[in-house]
Amino acid sequence: MRLINLVFSMILALVMTGCSNKDKDVSCTTVAEDDAKMQSYISANGITATKHASGMYYQIIEPGSGATPTINSTVKANYTGKFTNNTSFDSGVASFPLGGVIEGWQIGIPLIRQGGKIKLIIPPYLAYGCDDYRTIPGNSVLVFDVELLEVQ
Repeated sequence: MRLINLVFSMILALVMTGCSNKDKDVSCTTVAEDDAKMQSYISANGITATKHASGMYYQIIEPGSGATPTINSTVKANYTGKFTNNTSFDSGVASFPLGGVIEGWQIGIPLIRQGGKIKLIIPPYLAYGCDDYRTIPGNSVLVFDVELLEVQ
């Protein structure tokens, strides 16, 4: 009897550890849904934005006059990241290789030069996608206000 209980307990433990959020069926928003969210945000906030071929929107606030970054550059930026409800999720000054950040930044930051300022409205497929990432829920359109301080 003890052997049966032990075997049953082991099987139950295996079944329970096999179930996790990783197994959850996460559905992604469509490009059309993401675009509608971005257009709604742009309209509600009176932003004059340009749509990039990638699908993200941007507004160049100041073009800057220094060096133009490339994907191989290390940049220093002062930034604020928000959701489309204007709730901030991150801000600060950071230096990083441009090739090591989300694709929306890789596309958007080279649109300005050192000293420039840009607003990036980034769909999930150019940010963190369908899955939650730290405090960012999956399928989030992200809005970044970025000042490009240095290009190396």
